[in-house]
Amino acid sequence: MTKALLTVGFIALIGACLVAMRPPARQQHHNFKVLPQNITKDSLDMIMDHFKMALGVKCGFCHAPSPTGGLDMASDDKPEKEIARKMMVMTANINQYMRSLSDDTTNREEAVTCITCHRGDPHPEVKYTNATPYIPGNHSK
Repeated sequence: MTKALLTVGFIALIGACLVAMRPPARQQHHNFKVLPQNITKDSLDMIMDHFKMALGVKCGFCHAPSPTGGLDMASDDKPEKEIARKMMVMTANINQYMRSLSDDTTNREEAVTCITCHRGDPHPEVKYTNATPYIPGNHSK
């Protein structure tokens, strides 16, 4: 009987150790709609740091407060987050268009980034309200 209890206890201990050593299930605390789903933490941090610097803001400018404290990074409660997504698509389209004008296929330099217009201001001044916006591919006057 003692030998059976020791065997069961030993098996339970091994099982517990295996469970403890297993990596935790990857929890999804994001809501990526423009950024790649498999972006690395370092790349994400670099992009977010660029946003903060270019707009002169902190994380809470786009990310909503969490009911438990801190920020809820996955929440879409703040309209600034959707605006940021649209701006990311806009700058990607501009940069793709600018690269299409070049014969240098190795040049990955970006023509525009957030700081091009924002320059540390979350709401940059619009100076040319009567100007007709340039739309790539639309060359009619």
